[in-house]
Amino acid sequence: MAVRHMVKIDEEKCDGCGECVTACAEGAIQVIDGKARLISDTYCDGLGACLGECLREAISIEEREAAEFNEEAVKKHLAGREVEEPAVSACPGAAARVIDRCELVDMKGEPGEKSAVPSQLANWPVQLKLAPAQSPNLEGADLLIAADCVPFAFADFHRKFLPGKVLMIGCPKLDSAGFYRKKLAQIFIQNKLRSIQVVYMEVPCCFGLVHLVHESLKESGKDIPLTLTKVGIKGDILETIQVNTGGEV
Repeated sequence: MAVRHMVKIDEEKCDGCGECVTACAEGAIQVIDGKARLISDTYCDGLGACLGECLREAISIEEREAAEFNEEAVKKHLAGREVEEPAVSACPGAAARVIDRCELVDMKGEPGEKSAVPSQLANWPVQLKLAPAQSPNLEGADLLIAADCVPFAFADFHRKFLPGKVLMIGCPKLDSAGFYRKKLAQIFIQNKLRSIQVVYMEVPCCFGLVHLVHESLKESGKDIPLTLTKVGIKGDILETIQVNTGGEV
């Protein structure tokens, strides 16, 4: 072994968001038990492409004794693994924030128009891909997981579902189911959630979101009250049920 530059991950700072995983072209980093970990010295080239993706500044470069970087081993590793998550470019708009509803006012429209309906959104980002796995606003929170299409089909989405909730949205048809399952499990493990509500469309593929939430709950070992709400493509609520998270959906 030789002394060379290597990635070092501070697990105390890491929140398991997974941004470094997608940034590492060699597949040297994986999120394991809610934390980013270097899985093999031979996969790490030590160039630090992952550094700029970590908003928590949990990644640094250290000089230490390590096995040589092995490009052939990397190729075999990448060829053999299941690609679960397409790369997502870093975006300044993905910075986590809480929206204080007290600061917003009811905006007035043009003369003769009705007042604009105030937003009830209390957190950002809302995309499951971009949302941090651990966040202060998730502690003791009521988590609302909604399929992408729901707010377009159900006109009263803000008033009916959003007040007092932390929102995350996704599409099990267009995005990686494997990534969703792991990300949701991390969220359930790392935060003390009070409840979960899943709002999904009546189309068959959308039930995949319900299945992923249920599988992630089983993986997390958490028993969190779960409510499922099915919305019709005509914009009506078809059913709302309570689910025993210890059983099958």
